[in-house]
Amino acid sequence: MSYELSIANAFLLQNLLMRNFKELKIWQKGFDIAVKSFKLISSFPREEKFGLSSQITKSAVSISSNIAEGSSRFSEKDYSRFIEISLGSTFELETQLLIAKAVNFGNSELGNEILKDLDEEEKMLISFMNKLKK
Repeated sequence: MSYELSIANAFLLQNLLMRNFKELKIWQKGFDIAVKSFKLISSFPREEKFGLSSQITKSAVSISSNIAEGSSRFSEKDYSRFIEISLGSTFELETQLLIAKAVNFGNSELGNEILKDLDEEEKMLISFMNKLKK
């Protein structure tokens, strides 16, 4: 019985190690979105440091962070849940960037570039979640 458990644990460990989150396009795009978001808020008014700027950085960092954390989960159901949380963070960040755009905070060209990246990331995350559910 313990031998069977060892084989099962080895299989789970091998499956987990095969999930190198840094190789996932969804993680790479999420990481780039976070970096660009930090660059965008550097041009925000100083008084926004603890307001919209803080929310933008938290949402942006959450995208790739949840993809990475989800990759450590043994079950596809758990993994999918973290991808879903990451998707929620993209919608949250998109809303915050639209607010920043509406009040003329930051470089509008960079803001539009991030919004375009978010649209692509959202589509990729939805596709990835659908593959996990099969």
